[in-house]
Amino acid sequence: MKESGSTSSISAADVRRAAMDLLARREHAAGELRRKLNARFRDASELVEMGVQRLTEEGLQSDVRLAEAFVNSRIGKGHGPLKIRKELQQRQVSPEIIGCAIAHAHVKWTELAAGVLEKRFGDAAQGGEAFAASERGRRSRFLQQRGFTFEQISEVL
Repeated sequence: MKESGSTSSISAADVRRAAMDLLARREHAAGELRRKLNARFRDASELVEMGVQRLTEEGLQSDVRLAEAFVNSRIGKGHGPLKIRKELQQRQVSPEIIGCAIAHAHVKWTELAAGVLEKRFGDAAQGGEAFAASERGRRSRFLQQRGFTFEQISEVL
């Protein structure tokens, strides 16, 4: 393969092919795609930058599309907004795009938290004062790990 050679042996087509292979598996944020391609083509950062920029211009790579799909996927798995935000930050999506994707998600976070709690703990998930402090704490920690805010947790419990 041409990947381990110098910059002259790596072509823009090589970078594009590798990027398309990554994008064919799943959506990638531009920053995430750059990082992976730079690791693969160590001496071709200019080619990588141009390749990622071209894919973005052509609409083959989109941070907005990634964020929207990611938010919807994680909502389906019962994750809260804090966890979703953190995972998108790790994928190098900009804070503005993350904020818009979460804000435009068609979900009521407290209802999602209540549903997640009911699925995990059964019908008696919302027992109010009936729970001992230790059980209430256990359920609160569970929802925190799922990425729900303090306000959402308080409203559910």
